Amino acid sequence: MTTALQSPPRRITSRLQDASLLNGPMLLLRSIKGFRRSQSWAWLASVPLALLGLGVFTFSARAEVALSDLTGPQAAAFLADNLWLFIATILVIFMNAGFAMVEAGMCRQKNAVNILAKNLFVFALAVTAYWVIGYSLMYGGSVIDGWLYFQGLFVDPDPSGALECAAAGDTGCLVPAVDFLFQSAFAGTAATIVSGLVAERVKFGEFVVFSIVLTAFIYPIAGSWQWNGGWLAELGFIDFAGSSIVHSVGGWAGLVGAMLLGPRIGKFVDGKAQAMPGHNMAIATLGALILWIGWYGFNPGSELAMDQYVAYVAVTTTLAAAGGAIAATVLSTITSGKPDLTMIINGILAGLVSITAGCGNMTFAGSWLAGAVGGLIVVIAVAALDSAGIDDPVGAFSVHGVCGVWGTVVIGLWGVDGMDPGAAGIGLLNGGGINQFFIQALGAAAYGIWTVVTCWIAWQIIGGFFGGIRVSEAEETQGLDIGEHGMEAYPDFASS
Repeated sequence: MTTALQSPPRRITSRLQDASLLNGPMLLLRSIKGFRRSQSWAWLASVPLALLGLGVFTFSARAEVALSDLTGPQAAAFLADNLWLFIATILVIFMNAGFAMVEAGMCRQKNAVNILAKNLFVFALAVTAYWVIGYSLMYGGSVIDGWLYFQGLFVDPDPSGALECAAAGDTGCLVPAVDFLFQSAFAGTAATIVSGLVAERVKFGEFVVFSIVLTAFIYPIAGSWQWNGGWLAELGFIDFAGSSIVHSVGGWAGLVGAMLLGPRIGKFVDGKAQAMPGHNMAIATLGALILWIGWYGFNPGSELAMDQYVAYVAVTTTLAAAGGAIAATVLSTITSGKPDLTMIINGILAGLVSITAGCGNMTFAGSWLAGAVGGLIVVIAVAALDSAGIDDPVGAFSVHGVCGVWGTVVIGLWGVDGMDPGAAGIGLLNGGGINQFFIQALGAAAYGIWTVVTCWIAWQIIGGFFGGIRVSEAEETQGLDIGEHGMEAYPDFASS
């Protein structure tokens, strides 16, 4: 005979602290004023409807493609592409250290804090402005087809589109967050280039305001013409990683500022340029090497996928830098009698800028030659700007502006149609005709005109609103470190 065991009667809990998971919610409802009345229980009729809505929402969310829904190869490709772009982004962001060190090292000791502060702060500004509106203007939906794009304020981080792309078997499916971060680093680079041209005499606050305008509006609108399928892209314009879109835009923007500011005190005496040596060439050299390394994020990262072409772009980038360094060193030695370290530095950077547009459309030999010509150009351009009475303390326009244009048009001279072996020539000198050259020249001119006009307006408005963009003569003579920041970079050493 078996005896049925009966459960003891449940004790009714009156204190919420002692309630179980099952009766806790009901006790909580009873404790709320109004739910003690029987009429209030009618509101509970909405609970099933709310639960139904929650269930539909949950079902919809689960119906989207998740990472676990991808096959092994799809997941591997998706993660590799996004991981590679994230690594490339870190390299590009680290270029800010290179820019800061090159600029500070090539300028005088009394302005080192000001230069470092600008280069450090400008990236924070660029990321913020690009996050709020710049990214939307550059990669949003069409407003004026081919010319203006917009998707609303702030970046939408929803990764569902990228996962659906990966599930369809495509490559280069990037989540919005990593794509935004990569593109914001490029925006920061454009603003940082400006810093070198206006160094040692621009007001810190006014430079800050201009950097916001540049990265929020001027740069992204121009960038959309090519990288968001705009009118230049439709013409067949090629700018793989930004010789024109990033470097020449930064160069032209800074040139306008430098011309409006005028030269530094003592730069020109009786119409002749005077040498104003940098205070720390060791830092400048280290900065150049950091920039060279960072360029492996800038150019190979612009492939936007981890595929068989990433290494190819890295090699074209390296060969161009080498060609630029060699050519600039040889020419500067011939013209000045001795090898000039500043020209070796600028030769490397000139070679890198010269290949940025065509790093995916050049042979290895063509890349070295493009960089070498860039190295020659930068030496000539530095002297030409001095002759024109334009003060460019670190040669930023010669490197980024002039060589940015050169790196764009050289594709129309001996570029090739892709990175595969035996790719057909698309340039004037290798059987491609003159059409691509005209397209490249048109694109370079369009970026120059747009940037000069918009930046002239921006600089003028900022100067008018804040009472000028240049520091006082006394501040400039004393040094911007004291006048603008109230500190010195080397307080334990006496200024000469």
